[in-house]
Amino acid sequence: MQVQLTNRQQQILWATIRHYIATAEPVGSKALVEEYNLGVSSATIRNVMGVLEKVGLLYQPHTSAGRVPSDSGYRIYVDQLITPSETLAREVELSLQKRLKWEDWSLEALLQGAAHILATLSGCITLITMPQTATAVLRHLQLVQVETGRVMLIVVTDGYETHSALMDLAQASEDAQPDAEVIDRELQIVSNFLNTHLRGKSITELANLKWSELAQEFQRYGEFLKNSLADLARRTLTPSATQIMVRGVAEVLRQPEFSELQQVQMLIHLLEEEQDQLWRLIFEEQPEAEEMGKPRVTVRIGSENPLEPIRTCSLISSTYRRGSVSLGSVGVLGPTRLNYESAIAVVAAAADYLSEAFSCFNPQ
Repeated sequence: MQVQLTNRQQQILWATIRHYIATAEPVGSKALVEEYNLGVSSATIRNVMGVLEKVGLLYQPHTSAGRVPSDSGYRIYVDQLITPSETLAREVELSLQKRLKWEDWSLEALLQGAAHILATLSGCITLITMPQTATAVLRHLQLVQVETGRVMLIVVTDGYETHSALMDLAQASEDAQPDAEVIDRELQIVSNFLNTHLRGKSITELANLKWSELAQEFQRYGEFLKNSLADLARRTLTPSATQIMVRGVAEVLRQPEFSELQQVQMLIHLLEEEQDQLWRLIFEEQPEAEEMGKPRVTVRIGSENPLEPIRTCSLISSTYRRGSVSLGSVGVLGPTRLNYESAIAVVAAAADYLSEAFSCFNPQ
């Protein structure tokens, strides 16, 4: 929104939003005179608030009531009038480092712990997606004979997630099947081949192996492996397979903005039953280069959110990464009347910490 404000208008908009965030009550000129050293009279403040209302940054919920910020007012506030809290960012970083030991935890436990800490520090609903399997790095592959003529391919990622596919050797080749001991030896050789060529690659690269490098006597497995690895990559690319960890719902629902039962029911339904829609919203690729090596934070305010259950909320999110590859997202969700300086700092610090932690899971 392109609105040019004078310094005085910026100060009064800033003070109005700060007061409303703290009290949840419509703001009048008298309250601003008493609580903020603006250096102007109550009449001047009323006139400026009237101008801010005319340009759509404030509005009156009731006749003769004070004013409250509009979504556009919050947007100006976030983009132009505040700086994320460095103090809180350091507090978040220290809390995560002290309470989470990623060297000893599973990835799921790490993310659960992070979600709990962020919900406590931000006072918002915390949303953290599990890492995309498609961007996970392959740690180990193994072919195992499970019964005569049937072989299972087992794939283990750097997050110790396991995926498998089953093949029938009778369908892979019309040749007579060798005995079980011969197949076991062949499977070990082919497994070594797969680990040599695929270890350290992402699941999206599974189907790119040069099968011509397989020795002729192992070609019986080639077509099965090619199809199975490609199918595994396709299955793990779907967003519906990605879980969102949700924490902090009870505290947020005590806020006055959630006094209507229907609104609460819509929000809970979204968080519990329609996570695929939410996933697509909070996990978006960030094409812009990261500034100073820090993750980019996206702030969606009220009506900027495309999903109806959260169009009265603000969603602040960022991606955590391994290098330049986005693995998942971390975000906070709360009423538009939230402490943006703190919420933005919390999300940025958490995304930075998780990116550092996940970089340490690369296979050596």
